[in-house]
Amino acid sequence: MPTRSLLVAAAALAAVLLAPHAALAQQSLALNIGRFGIRGTDARVDDDVLLENLNLFAFDPTELDSVTFGGEWQIALGDHLEAGVGVGFMRGSAPSTYTDFVNDDGTEILQDFHLQIVPITGTLRLFPLGDTAVRPYIGGGIGLFMWRYSEVGEFIDFYDYSVFRDRFVASGADIGTVVLGGVRVPLGDSLAAGVEVQYQRAAGRVGVDEGFLAERIDLGGLTTRFTFRIEF
Repeated sequence: MPTRSLLVAAAALAAVLLAPHAALAQQSLALNIGRFGIRGTDARVDDDVLLENLNLFAFDPTELDSVTFGGEWQIALGDHLEAGVGVGFMRGSAPSTYTDFVNDDGTEILQDFHLQIVPITGTLRLFPLGDTAVRPYIGGGIGLFMWRYSEVGEFIDFYDYSVFRDRFVASGADIGTVVLGGVRVPLGDSLAAGVEVQYQRAAGRVGVDEGFLAERIDLGGLTTRFTFRIEF
């Protein structure tokens, strides 16, 4: 989705949240914890640094999968619609070695790759069945994905094949999209629990000129999480 369209969607969501009737609507705080899995190698964006690293380093990209947790402020907009603004946190690490090179003494040349993402999302949820006891829903929205990616450890200078210690770090904040679906069940008059699946799509720039092997990093992935909701 073009950036301009995302900004228009963000403005529309903000207008809904700030509308006078929102102050009178039922509101809630939803806490969540789950698992974030990065996009697979067959689905990542072109010129992705992790894909390029696989040509030189031996590592498992799924090691960057991580526990995720966060919270969301939600406002009911009738029986069938709900708006929310949330924030989350996820951080994964993957150990690595060179595929075809070792130290002079035969030991491995070691690195660690780290990926941290803090998504701030604005979403709308649609409840097709309305205000029922068990409430399945689908939805989507936009996100601002604040991220930090680093490669830390030992590296080879391919000019003279010497080994040196260093770290390469990139960070940014990029706009993307989210789609989601889930189900919510009551635990009492003001409490509810649920399960939700959320897919995010975004990408950032790490930069070959910053020492990385590619220009971009794919920030997309799938989050499966449990939710606990308090209404007030």
